[in-house]
Amino acid sequence: MPTLFSAQSSFGYDRALIWWLFGMVGLVAIMVVIGGVTRLTGSGLSMVEWRPIIGILPPLTEVEWMRVFNLYQASPEFQQVNMDMNLAEFKVIFFWEYVHRVWGRLLGLAFGLPLLFFWLAGRIPQGYGLPFLGLLALGSMQGIIGWWMVTSGLVDNPAVSQYRLAIHLSIALLILLLLLWTALNLRFGRSKRPSGGAAATLLLVSLTIIAGAFVAGMDAGLLYNEYPLMGDGLVPVEYGENGLSDPFDNPASAQFHHRWIAVLAVLAVAGLWVSGMRKGLGGIVHIMALSVIIQFLLGLTTLLLGVPVWAGALHQAGAVLLLSLVLIVTHRLQAQQ
Repeated sequence: MPTLFSAQSSFGYDRALIWWLFGMVGLVAIMVVIGGVTRLTGSGLSMVEWRPIIGILPPLTEVEWMRVFNLYQASPEFQQVNMDMNLAEFKVIFFWEYVHRVWGRLLGLAFGLPLLFFWLAGRIPQGYGLPFLGLLALGSMQGIIGWWMVTSGLVDNPAVSQYRLAIHLSIALLILLLLLWTALNLRFGRSKRPSGGAAATLLLVSLTIIAGAFVAGMDAGLLYNEYPLMGDGLVPVEYGENGLSDPFDNPASAQFHHRWIAVLAVLAVAGLWVSGMRKGLGGIVHIMALSVIIQFLLGLTTLLLGVPVWAGALHQAGAVLLLSLVLIVTHRLQAQQ
């Protein structure tokens, strides 16, 4: 049957084009997880130069390794945080940032080259030319934003700006959602834009993930490793200390907001599950409901254990999966209206 979790399709479609788009969704999802691991392992500032073309090759000789290590030794992170790091330890953090950057380049090729082929072959459906070009532009801009983010930690303060980190993650999620929505439209027919409870659920899940970026950017997950209390109460004593910028500059406040926006997101997904059941969607809404429960439990595990890399990476992957499932359910619901 031509179905995705029982969704029906009554028109012809370009199978290769569809699978390419779904494949791109998977590649972007992996990219987001790699970015999370890069952050969790403290690897993001290990590559202090940006070489978009020749940077695809890692150091291949000891001379080249010493060159990049010497560059890192001149950076604020080495001089203020990792002054005892040796070359072998440097290679470990270099690995994750290198993989992150190379995966970004591969994403560009995986999108750009097939897009050129489908375009020249006349296989881009009518009305989709500009959206595809927009996605290409967003992907190109994302590489520049990534370097802009890294540079925030290369001068004076050896920490990536949480604002730039949140922007970088937001663009990645936007690309993923646009790719997935486009693929679903091409596979099952155009759906109306998200509205009502479905749109609110998408927004809350997205805000939860972005709030998590501020938590990660300030290492706020290392504070208050307990739940539901934060110290002696639900609200941390530091809450509000930074005035208007407090939600974004105060680690304790950032963690507080991430916690409770996540609760609202769980409730919203539960409401979307009810709507999906009433519409008879079946399997996909049950998978979404299970996903949000697992994701909430992963968040608790990550917090209570003090943010180990494995738990943080699973939590990041769970966030991408949940957001994707919410979008699929939203597409199904909007298509039925």
